[in-house]
Amino acid sequence: MPSKPDAKKQIQKLRDLIHHHEYQYYVLDQPEISDAEFDGLMRQLKELEREHPEWVTPDSPTQRVGGEPAKQLPPFRHRVPMLSLDNAYTYEELKEFDKRVRAVSGNEREEYIVEHKLDGLSFALHYEDGILMHGVTRGDGVTGEEVTPNIKTIRSIPLRLKAFAERFPRLEVRGEVFMAKGVFEKVNDEREGNGELRFANPRNAAAGTLRMLDPKIVASRKLEGNAYALLVKGAVPFATHAETLKTLQHLGFKVNSHFAMCHSIDEVIRHCSEWEDKRDKLDYEIDGLVIKTNSIPLQNELGATAKFPRWAVAYKFPARQATTQVRDILVQVGRTGALTPVADLEPVALTGITISRATLHNEDEIARLGLRIGDTVVVERGGEVIPKVVKVIESKRPKEARKFIPPKKCPVCGGEVYRPEGEVVRRCINAACPAKLKESLLHFASRRAMDIDGLGDVLVEQLVEKKLLRDVADLYGLKMDDVAALDRMGEKSAQNLIGEIDSSRKQELWRLIFALGIRFVGERTAQILAHHFGSLDRLIQASQDELEKVFEVGPKVAAAIVYFFAQPQNLKVIEKLRGHGLNFKPAAKKAGSAQLQGQQFVLTGTLKNYTRDEAKELIESAGGVVTSSVSKKTSYVVAGTDPGSKLDKARTLGVPVISEKELVKMVKG
Repeated sequence: MPSKPDAKKQIQKLRDLIHHHEYQYYVLDQPEISDAEFDGLMRQLKELEREHPEWVTPDSPTQRVGGEPAKQLPPFRHRVPMLSLDNAYTYEELKEFDKRVRAVSGNEREEYIVEHKLDGLSFALHYEDGILMHGVTRGDGVTGEEVTPNIKTIRSIPLRLKAFAERFPRLEVRGEVFMAKGVFEKVNDEREGNGELRFANPRNAAAGTLRMLDPKIVASRKLEGNAYALLVKGAVPFATHAETLKTLQHLGFKVNSHFAMCHSIDEVIRHCSEWEDKRDKLDYEIDGLVIKTNSIPLQNELGATAKFPRWAVAYKFPARQATTQVRDILVQVGRTGALTPVADLEPVALTGITISRATLHNEDEIARLGLRIGDTVVVERGGEVIPKVVKVIESKRPKEARKFIPPKKCPVCGGEVYRPEGEVVRRCINAACPAKLKESLLHFASRRAMDIDGLGDVLVEQLVEKKLLRDVADLYGLKMDDVAALDRMGEKSAQNLIGEIDSSRKQELWRLIFALGIRFVGERTAQILAHHFGSLDRLIQASQDELEKVFEVGPKVAAAIVYFFAQPQNLKVIEKLRGHGLNFKPAAKKAGSAQLQGQQFVLTGTLKNYTRDEAKELIESAGGVVTSSVSKKTSYVVAGTDPGSKLDKARTLGVPVISEKELVKMVKG
């Protein structure tokens, strides 16, 4: 272990290095090291900070995700109001804006900066001595909500300014948080998989995410942030807006790389026309362009109304909508078994392509729209997002229009369809349904499930297309010659894969339970079920009442388990797995591994000799259970340095609090 002075220097060196690589990756999109190397640097820093918690600072890269979920978002009054922008919908309105600007400037032509109008949520960041202190939403423009822990999760926002002018000890930076299209689709797939409503668009997703109470969930959503304004004591300290953008980049912020300098309103209009045609090529949504006078003195002279600055305007792209008729409502089965209704449309031209299908998301959305088959509807297309029906024109409804009747059987496999109470999505519960087979296979083979190395997307695609696999159990009947004949395989690769599959027969029972893909059953629940029931057969036979008595298994999870094992198709797959010799019982417990049997633990703060996962493994190896929240059922709270609110709750409830040393003594004696 390095000496204290050496450790402190090493911590600072690692922080500087990580800040540099975050800037290269998340701001410049020019990574200099691999993800594995970056993770290694972060692990070193976490280890040193764990050994020296007194040197942890708010701007450390380790603080991007931390702390307990907030109970509420506190209000924060803006030092300078955050005004919205006036809109222009036509080029004539842009010319009128230019005319008003030139009436004040007296110039024949005015210079403008044109930036993308990101479809996201505005924020204000307050830095003191170069360190991020407050992150705030726009709110009503006068008062926003403090979301500092959430802002810190956004990697393109610096926790410490890359360069810092000492003459500006307090800076305010303003910008926009947004969600990339690819991330948006993944988030919506996850929400649908959990029975939650899909976000309507990336803006709603970004706004909803930034205002969440748990920073860890925010971090998983991978928000991005672009800066566009810098204030010192409420004023812009530069002569031009272009200089402001360059300074923001110098400080370490990401600014929109497509901003342009235009020397007349005619250039602005040409620029708007170009982006109207090519905005679909972007990986984020824009609904227009923002036009700002480049001269800061002119901005100050033009001033603002009560709502809008007079020196800027937002040009909004024309709505990308069309009117057509719904010929039918079809049902598609997704990778998670979710049944999604899709409108079959009379083909209509929209933004250069012909639209004949539009998503309806779920039955509740059909009811909200009041949609019937035969209706005339308004469809909208945004970027690469699938077209959607946004409005029904009831005045054009024909007499023969009919209501949509949700299917009672899966349209692909004919299996049972299940819609749990309180959820919006119906699902095919058949594990062998061809529509969800590929994703089921990838989940079954994943590292935390059966851990079959080498079974990736491309190979699964081929195995399914060639009908070598009809369910997950067919993996164990694959022949080496069949696998070797596939593209990019060969005898050696086939031999390795067959070996991996064969080895997976011996995996622990909890892994098999998790691999089956039962709704709501994750790794942790699978481990609890395996431990409680002792065999897959006992779990299959368990009633809902029996399941609800199991620790951490509630009514929703219990119902999903009972329903899964009630399906004949699923039992057929399980019997095939039994025939292939998979492990249906947990491994025998090691002697002396039940010191903590029946006791529940909660971990809080930073431990000296164990990571959180290592401490959890230590407790579980001795028969104990680790939970995330303190309740009257908690046996002990293990407190390290800098414990959170869990310690306060333990004291309030009278739950015993022990140290790391006491925990180790309980386990090892």
